[in-house]
Amino acid sequence: MRASSPPPRRRSALLTIAELFVAVPAAALLVSFGGAASARGGASSLTMSAAATDGIAVVGCGVLGTSLCRQLIENPRFGSRSVTGITKTTSKHEQIKSTVGEDASSRLQLSTAEDVPSDAKFKDVVFCAPPSGFDDYPAAVRNALETYWDKGLGGCFVFTSSGGIYGQGDGETVTETSPTTDPATNPRTAKLVGAEGACTDGGGCVLRLAGLYTLERGAHNYWLESGKDVQGRSDGIINLLHYDDAAGACMAAIEAGPTVVSGKTFLISDSNPTTRLGICESAIKAARYAGKDIPTILGGDEMPRGKIYDGSWSDATLNWKPRYESFDKFMASQN
Repeated sequence: MRASSPPPRRRSALLTIAELFVAVPAAALLVSFGGAASARGGASSLTMSAAATDGIAVVGCGVLGTSLCRQLIENPRFGSRSVTGITKTTSKHEQIKSTVGEDASSRLQLSTAEDVPSDAKFKDVVFCAPPSGFDDYPAAVRNALETYWDKGLGGCFVFTSSGGIYGQGDGETVTETSPTTDPATNPRTAKLVGAEGACTDGGGCVLRLAGLYTLERGAHNYWLESGKDVQGRSDGIINLLHYDDAAGACMAAIEAGPTVVSGKTFLISDSNPTTRLGICESAIKAARYAGKDIPTILGGDEMPRGKIYDGSWSDATLNWKPRYESFDKFMASQN
């Protein structure tokens, strides 16, 4: 498997996860871990058993991370494994508990980042916190991998990256091994390339995700609610993936195990690319957007068309398929 980029040079000393956080709005970034023992102290120390060597850590418990926590709790294949949410603040704890469900009370714990046990080690770690929450994104991924993941337990480290790493494209198809955008020309891509390198260099795996959505989150919501013109060509290609399916792909990587996923990069989408105009036309099929005017889409033929994701190898390797097979079918079902 092609490496996206050589990993960044290692520092002589790693920062803690708490030190890597920058100030962001309370709703913007949450960090979650699971398993472990002896807390550092603070307002709410964790009360986890040192024998819980099968705990699952989820780094970044926003929409994607919370969905993952919920599905891990609900899925019988994960038995009674512990899932612990550790956040920047306590302001969203009740919301997370409500989303995950009351039945999770015996397996789900919530704490702040400062109260993560200093000796925490976990069998499986999923890092899905966005770059916006960190001064040094590659260092944050590397720190989570080296500090919290115990690969000797036979689990996986999963990093959720973005298909945006390929650049705009002009109608071509990309796969897991397609070249990425030159990081020297794009600061956002540079963060992703560096973080992917830190992950795969340490034995983790990368999931490059298509554009994420729910009924009320995603480009469609902004385009239809704002009333503003949309930049880009109307037939520009957009690859999509429901948040719940992104979480499901993370679970599939954990289940596949390190012998299958370690050091590899996967491309995850619903395999039904659409267009900017198609997104708007599909969204108004849902009751939530019925009657909304389709905005003016400004781009002409001189603009790039975008790219088509082919993740068929990833789907087969992970034995995964999306629950929501297309954005259009999902929206049509929301009535």
